[in-house]
Amino acid sequence: MADKMSIWSLVFEASFVVQLVMLTLLAASFFSWVVIFQRRRIISGAQKTCKEFEERFWSGADLGQLYRDATANPNPDSGAENIFRAGLKEFTRLSQQPSADPDMVMNGVQRAMRVAMAREEERLEAHLPFLATVGSTSPYVGLFGTVWGIMNAFRGLANVQQATLASVAPGIAEALIATAIGLFAAIPAVVAYNRFSASVDSLLANYETFADEFSSILYRRVHSR
Repeated sequence: MADKMSIWSLVFEASFVVQLVMLTLLAASFFSWVVIFQRRRIISGAQKTCKEFEERFWSGADLGQLYRDATANPNPDSGAENIFRAGLKEFTRLSQQPSADPDMVMNGVQRAMRVAMAREEERLEAHLPFLATVGSTSPYVGLFGTVWGIMNAFRGLANVQQATLASVAPGIAEALIATAIGLFAAIPAVVAYNRFSASVDSLLANYETFADEFSSILYRRVHSR
């Protein structure tokens, strides 16, 4: 009885539908952990590079030299640097045109930085919907496997002369494993999604603040001509 109630025996002796549910949930859990480690690396790198670039930017360095350094050795993981390069590149291009209108220049600069911020947002939020999907659906998928397994366990009682706990326990136990695997897949995905979403929102707020402050610097420069 002990061997029959072991975890592995319950899994291997489960019905095909319950095994399919377990396999699906384990695959979802595996890929969610891959996404978790990938997102953690990317978001942590973005936070670090954002802080480093802002320190260089506010250190009083010449914007032209900073732009040349960023262009010569670009860091694709630095969202603030990408926004800075997009804004200053558009500012230089528009301000060099004959009879350049300051408002037109600033509109172009802000538009270029908004596009850069949208790209950063897309990069940071990539695969987060997958974590949200795993976190929200895995418990229900596991519950489906549990319901199916319990239904089969009680159907099996119809062929038994005397129903006992020993006869129905293995079927119920294998069914409950599906719920356990569903929670195992869902909980880390939900925790990671909430944490990463908060980090991304904080980063995007920093990018927006940086873009506004950079726009103010360029606004003063273009109106001082």
